[in-house]
Amino acid sequence: MSPTATYLLSEIDGRNLYYAFIAGAKKIIEHQTELNKINVFPVNDGDTGSNLAGTVRSVLETLHPDRSYKVTADRIAEASILNARGNSGIIFAQFLYGLSKETEEVKSVNLGQFAEALKNSVRYVYEAVARPVEGTMLTVIKDLAEFIYNSKNRFSDFNHLFISSYEILTKSLLETRTKLAILEKNKVVDAGAKGFVLFFEGIMDFINSRNIKDIVSAKSAVYSFTKEEEVIPENITFRFCTEAILKESPLGNNELMSILERYGDSVVVAGSDRVKRLHLHTNTPSELFYYLRDKGTIAFQKADDMIRHNQIANNRKWNIALVTDSACDLEKELFDRYQINMVPININFGDNHYLDKVTIQPEQFYSMLEECTEYPKTSQVNENTFINLYSHLASHYDSVIAVHISDRLSGTFFSSEKAAQKISREFNKPISVINSRNLSGSLGLIVLRVAQAIESGLPHDQVVKLAERWISNARIFVSVKNLKYMVRGGRVSHTKGLFARILNINPIVSLDETGKAIVFDKTFSQEANMKKVMKHIEKIKEEKDIWNYIVLHANNEKAADWYAGKMEVLTGMKPVSVVNISPVIGANAGIGSASVALLCD
Repeated sequence: MSPTATYLLSEIDGRNLYYAFIAGAKKIIEHQTELNKINVFPVNDGDTGSNLAGTVRSVLETLHPDRSYKVTADRIAEASILNARGNSGIIFAQFLYGLSKETEEVKSVNLGQFAEALKNSVRYVYEAVARPVEGTMLTVIKDLAEFIYNSKNRFSDFNHLFISSYEILTKSLLETRTKLAILEKNKVVDAGAKGFVLFFEGIMDFINSRNIKDIVSAKSAVYSFTKEEEVIPENITFRFCTEAILKESPLGNNELMSILERYGDSVVVAGSDRVKRLHLHTNTPSELFYYLRDKGTIAFQKADDMIRHNQIANNRKWNIALVTDSACDLEKELFDRYQINMVPININFGDNHYLDKVTIQPEQFYSMLEECTEYPKTSQVNENTFINLYSHLASHYDSVIAVHISDRLSGTFFSSEKAAQKISREFNKPISVINSRNLSGSLGLIVLRVAQAIESGLPHDQVVKLAERWISNARIFVSVKNLKYMVRGGRVSHTKGLFARILNINPIVSLDETGKAIVFDKTFSQEANMKKVMKHIEKIKEEKDIWNYIVLHANNEKAADWYAGKMEVLTGMKPVSVVNISPVIGANAGIGSASVALLCD
């Protein structure tokens, strides 16, 4: 049954647009879990709802109303382009961008002006997608725009126009099921298209009720969710849903699309000549961004693991989700075996932004470390990243445990903790965020033990309690080849660096009980340094049993092999992993460093 009009609205100004957007966003956020559950196209990774909710959430956090319709429309469009997430999120953002571009400099719009801008915005959406597919959000946007444009002279107010439009929109949504075989097979409508219809529903509700008090309170509302029919998993060809903001690029949109299609599919290029938002599905995000590093300024990157999202939505091994960050060094196979969600820490080479271990791999990082005149800087994961992740996990799991790099070394723990508090309240589910007071291999061992505890079926609170014990029993020793990189990164003064170089001092870096980095010991050669590390470990073994260990290196396999051999003789065990140390750690330890991390019982 269609809604009825209560208040008549003949023009929309900036404030009306602002409140209408909040109402539409509220509707998406309320139904994000439902959208996740029916998400099967273009990839069944169960995150369309989370992505659309994340997109509109970010806009709400930065959006300020203006009395002018045009000013407010421009602000919404810019915030959407900069914060869009996922295939549907970027298409939705491009729709809003097209709507703002096609709107004249006016304080308010009437039916005719709105209908004209809406019709013209469709072109922006289709041109942004490399291979447009009907039966998706594209189709419902087009059908809505065509109906409103053709009907603009039949109505005198937005209320009655939108009520009539809603019937066309729901019909278009239902038809998506028959336009795509994958939707028909799973007996669902397109998730992105439904997200757009929900957004329109929210706008329509506001225009008819004009209840501003309820709309403004939407930001802090707690939402409940309904369980939907299980969908049939599909094979995923390209693992990473990859996005970026590219600024001041000499490449045109069509040229960029051609480049992106070499690396994967589901290509979308949105935005203006000044700022472009890129989207594609690929297996090699690091190769793509290595290619793009001199094709403009890479101001933002995102690469969501769609295989992990698919597992979360359709093949969860346990009811507790496990999260860590990229300072956790473990072999990729272990992340996959235990379905660990890894959040990448940010790395910046000059103005170019990368995601540790996702859009830049250790081998590329160490190559760029030698080539670039500007030393890389790392920065913590922001709160919004965790809000989006925890929203997605909370819609599928009973609880979440996150174990992060020491809060003395990064603010990532605090961002995660703040986000967890918000989402835990919103979903009424426990999310425990743990400060590991460790990093790299020692963090990896703690995360591995937590994963195994979850696998064994232990309850949430008991796993958290055990994690604190394991944290106290973790150690790491980093043999630094020289202080060159610590000086370049600002961790050591030039004077101390020069003094150490003259005396050929090689420090052993470790962590104290609070998780702060300390110079644990020092020698006058790396060979002596490594031998001293082994003596410290032998002393530890005399007092405690070693549960397991990890060997790490920064492009120094020879040193890693030496450590692995010595540790195997000492413990009678092969290492959990021998890995190239995370760029976040290697940026300070430097090329040539090697490390042993261990966890005692």
